[in-house]
Amino acid sequence: MIARLNGRLLEKSPPWIVVDCQGVGYEVEVPMSTFYQLPELGQPVQLLTHMVVREDAQLLYGFGSEQEKNTFKQLLKVNGIGAKSALSILSGVSVQELMRAVNQQEVAMLTRVPGIGKKTAERLILELKDKFTVTGSTSAQPVVKAATDDILNALVALGYHEREAAATVKLLPTEVSVSEGIKQALKYLST
Repeated sequence: MIARLNGRLLEKSPPWIVVDCQGVGYEVEVPMSTFYQLPELGQPVQLLTHMVVREDAQLLYGFGSEQEKNTFKQLLKVNGIGAKSALSILSGVSVQELMRAVNQQEVAMLTRVPGIGKKTAERLILELKDKFTVTGSTSAQPVVKAATDDILNALVALGYHEREAAATVKLLPTEVSVSEGIKQALKYLST
């Protein structure tokens, strides 16, 4: 099995990328959270990978962090969730948001992910509730989360795509106010 790729980024076409490793180009499918963190073409890149061998294909999935890879593997264990659905989930919500949604049983948040209906969201919560634990909870965390949610909702209301807006919100400082966060996000998006 291929567990890690370390090479040069040759192509980027969401969700697919091609990584050149010593003259061999590996086609890898990555979640959008990893895609947004990739360097420019021709630059070195390192990915953790998960290989799926099927009767009709050998597929390689890449991740920017160990946490993303482990979450992907946990999602594959859920009945009815395949690799495409797992990537869609990781592209639609961060690992922390997924953990929070599972621990707080937020079905509505999971159903915002394309391809995830109410029954699938309920199954995810049921099967993952013992797998995810929230660490480092503080009383300030919900306030920060509410600010980022407000910034994200404002950007979507202004017409930006939710994935693009979510990636931009992740670039903002954690303690930013809603109004300042919107201003900074708009500056990022205009460049």
